[in-house]
Amino acid sequence: MSEKITIARIKKFGKNFEISVDPEKALQYKKGLIKDINDVLLADKIFTDAKKGLVSSQQDLQQAFKTVDTKSIAEIILAQGEIQLTAEYRTKERELKLKKLVYLIHKQAVDPASGFSHPESRISAALEEAKVHLDDHKTPEEQLNEVIAKIRAILPLKIEQKKLRILVPAEYTGKLYPFVKNSSRIIKESWNNDGSWAVQVEIPAGLYHDILEKLNSMTHGKVSVEMELFTVP
Repeated sequence: MSEKITIARIKKFGKNFEISVDPEKALQYKKGLIKDINDVLLADKIFTDAKKGLVSSQQDLQQAFKTVDTKSIAEIILAQGEIQLTAEYRTKERELKLKKLVYLIHKQAVDPASGFSHPESRISAALEEAKVHLDDHKTPEEQLNEVIAKIRAILPLKIEQKKLRILVPAEYTGKLYPFVKNSSRIIKESWNNDGSWAVQVEIPAGLYHDILEKLNSMTHGKVSVEMELFTVP
């Protein structure tokens, strides 16, 4: 097997038990986003060393897991063990996170002097100059404020937010609720007698037009949106 494969591993009774997995799907499985273990496994075997192709014995499997069923054992390994991501995968993920972080800063922050967003190339240069290192265990969104604080001395930034008051007609609440929840911070909400949903949210100012376009598209223009702007210190 390739040295670049991703494995999930658990140790029981002093022995290693490994499965070969798709890294992205394995992470999604652990988060509950994928339910079928078949979508995760790249080989229908339990290994003692997946990279060398060494397969666990039936006796060891029975002793460690009380079953020899590959799918059942794989579920246990993913639930209780750890995913050994390759260096190549971790590097790729870091690059994607950095790219998203640059985009978030570009969309959410402006130059106080001009009121316009800094070019993404300038933001990338500031991150490099400030020697910013991202935490692999946090999302770009979770690290945004901390990173902005680090580069403000190099690149003047002002973060603007918008508060929106949104009124969603009853027939669109089902599909709009998850979108609004995932793309904004809900401040307060209420349900009206006619089934419509009134919600006040906070969003990055730079994302306003994208979100407004999406809201109108999903409701065929029947959503009502009022806005106010404020600056985050």
